[in-house]
Amino acid sequence: MKITNKLTALLFVALLVGCVSSAEVNQQAENNYATMVKKAQDSHLIDNSSPTAKRIQNVFRIMVPYADKENQTGQKFNWRLTVVKSQELNAWAMAGGKMMFYTGLVDKLHLTDDEIAVVMGHEMAHALQEHSKSAQNLGTMTTIIGGIADVAASVALGADTGGLFRTGMALGVDMPYSRGNETEADEVGLILMAKAGFNPQAAPNLWKKMQAASGSGGGGLLSTHPSDESRQANLQRLLPEAMKYYKPRKA
Repeated sequence: MKITNKLTALLFVALLVGCVSSAEVNQQAENNYATMVKKAQDSHLIDNSSPTAKRIQNVFRIMVPYADKENQTGQKFNWRLTVVKSQELNAWAMAGGKMMFYTGLVDKLHLTDDEIAVVMGHEMAHALQEHSKSAQNLGTMTTIIGGIADVAASVALGADTGGLFRTGMALGVDMPYSRGNETEADEVGLILMAKAGFNPQAAPNLWKKMQAASGSGGGGLLSTHPSDESRQANLQRLLPEAMKYYKPRKA
């Protein structure tokens, strides 16, 4: 086959597999999540009983019904949250509402329930906006385009490059989202937490805490969720709109 035909065939495959459906992404996430939870169980890292874990789970339970009302994906989410005993400052959500929250994020930063809700709303928003779906589609395309580059290089050099030009992309929870995705998650999450009865005025201070922690090697959530001054300014700008939805929950 000529090189042009090889490239055409690979491009055709890219178009076929590049658009992964919501149902497929959610199922893959569910499978991966089950594996990760099993590993956490085997390592005795799951926390269901500490005061911190109970606070995190309580915020989650309150917010889920409101998150369901915001779900416009066409797929019903089976929301799940696993609290992990770890000093790492981290929390994340996978497609379909599969979440993990690390106790270190709450304990080290001394988060209030409202601040926990800022993080919870932000991560829920990533799932509701299907950011991991777009990341997965991009990753699939990147991998295949990398394969095309390998074919072209192999023909030009007369040898197998062994994937030298393949960029690859990690299709997992550590993949940083784009700046646009992060801003959208901030905005959607802020409104979501307000509707659930958590004070959105906690958001700017939460990211100030995150920024301070990043200066001392915070890692985790900080490595994929930039907490710069522009982000804090944007949240401050959105507060008047979010406050329209905020009604304190009854004790």
